[in-house]
Amino acid sequence: MALVKVTHKSHWVGVASHDHVLGAVQGGFCQLGHGKEALVRRLKAGDLIVFYSPRELMGSGPVLQAFTAAGRILDEFPYEAEQSAGFRPYRRRTKFFKSRQAPVQPLLQELTFTQGTESWGLAFRRGDFRITADDFKRIAKAMSIKSEDLSSTFAPSNRAIENGHSNRSS
Repeated sequence: MALVKVTHKSHWVGVASHDHVLGAVQGGFCQLGHGKEALVRRLKAGDLIVFYSPRELMGSGPVLQAFTAAGRILDEFPYEAEQSAGFRPYRRRTKFFKSRQAPVQPLLQELTFTQGTESWGLAFRRGDFRITADDFKRIAKAMSIKSEDLSSTFAPSNRAIENGHSNRSS
């Protein structure tokens, strides 16, 4: 498979409970805002995303407040997944990097979106938001992600190449 050079790359934070992030990593997908299409449609192939998990479980469980996974978007368009009867969230195929959790607290004064504010948690209430490349690199370093994984060359997913548009999975 040919490698693709990314000419435009955005960096994102997605917010989800750790149990949901683990499911996404295992399934090789990114899902935002409980499956809303508009949120994942903004992502482009080659974009980098890091997930922040405020809690272990959705709506409950122990407080975590850590960056829990990071990866690269592989496809150009969202696809609709059959998760359960009546629930078809929109997702993006994602290659997750080998990483470790990184608590947010030590990074608060280093990240431009949390610096100098006592109400740093407000930034994460948006559910997803764009960040600078430098902020992404700081988070990736804290997560022990290899810098070569963040390079601008990658192999897009076969399905994205074959279909060139939205895929439906069952």
